[in-house]
Amino acid sequence: MHSLMEKLKEEFKKVLPPTIFFFVILHIIALVRTLMVKETGITLPASGSVLIASLILGKSVLLADMLPFINRFPDKPLVWNVAWKTLMYTIVALVIHYLERLYEFWKEAGSFAGANHEMFLQISWPRFWAIQILLVTLVFNYCVIAELGRALGKSRLKRMFFGPLPVSPGRS
Repeated sequence: MHSLMEKLKEEFKKVLPPTIFFFVILHIIALVRTLMVKETGITLPASGSVLIASLILGKSVLLADMLPFINRFPDKPLVWNVAWKTLMYTIVALVIHYLERLYEFWKEAGSFAGANHEMFLQISWPRFWAIQILLVTLVFNYCVIAELGRALGKSRLKRMFFGPLPVSPGRS
């Protein structure tokens, strides 16, 4: 039982950073979408659906990181892995975004084909591509930070970013 709790704690620590990151960026995207469609009467996802999507994306990152091909370029400059992981994570995010939008149409259309057809008729392509550009940029930033953490070590990166931790009394 003790080893199970340790394993769960370890997995939670791994999934927390990408989940928090995606929670923040998905709220940024939701805010941008809200500002873009203000006064159109279109409803947008609430914070709860953003939380669920960020949990899915956080877990997707964790699962993708376990795949043997995700760290495809370990002996090349970091930009190779950053670009590759950005592509992989963006594809996952695109699929999730597509399914999220499709679900809304599916409730009304009643069939997958009908929902897909209606969605493609009604989608605002400029808004869709604006969100994708924002998402790719933010995923790229996540990948840069994650790869720097992998290459430098998380504690070293943390010290470089936040500075050295103050020495508390009684510690040397």
